[in-house]
Amino acid sequence: MSVELDPLEARVLGVLIEKAMTTPDQYPLSLNALIAGCNQKSNRHPVMSVTEPEARLSIDGLRQKHLAGATNPAGGRVERYHHTAAEVLGLHKPGLAILTELLLRGPQSRGELRGRASRMAPIESLDALGELLATLKEKGYVEEHPPAPGSRAPRIAELLSPDSHPAGAASAPASAPSPPPPPSGGGDRVRELELQVAVLQRQLKTLAEKLGETLDE
Repeated sequence: MSVELDPLEARVLGVLIEKAMTTPDQYPLSLNALIAGCNQKSNRHPVMSVTEPEARLSIDGLRQKHLAGATNPAGGRVERYHHTAAEVLGLHKPGLAILTELLLRGPQSRGELRGRASRMAPIESLDALGELLATLKEKGYVEEHPPAPGSRAPRIAELLSPDSHPAGAASAPASAPSPPPPPSGGGDRVRELELQVAVLQRQLKTLAEKLGETLDE
């Protein structure tokens, strides 16, 4: 099936899948936990500052694509959110873990991908990784990119949300600290504006679809 996500939807879906595998006792996630997961600085590239309205809009988008849902646990007042990616995308846990790492961190070499995805699902060897990647490629979820400058290792990139990680962008090293923001805050401001544009585009698309349905009636 064809699935297209914007950068915010990709981050929200990645967090839902990641937390379901790594902290099952805290899953499904409350909205606050989901936002915290989207904005955490570890295992994320780029680092984001997702707001509550943006998170809610992204959840609505994922629900329309049948990739997420909401539940109200018995006796609980807080709505919680879960993913349905395994069923919708037709993936088992190891393949889903690989796709999740790519959604959260962008293009990676096979060695990086195996090490990072293994925190969610064991991947015994690079040969086993290769078999999983072959399935993901066949389904149209990933593709191979040329090596990054200064490297000889090709990188694997996801295709559900190509705009999340522009061509040529590599994920930040696992041990590298986040770079300090520019004195003027320009980089953060540009990223914030890009996210706002993505949200507005989605709102306009939804409004246009609703107007089209009204005219048809």
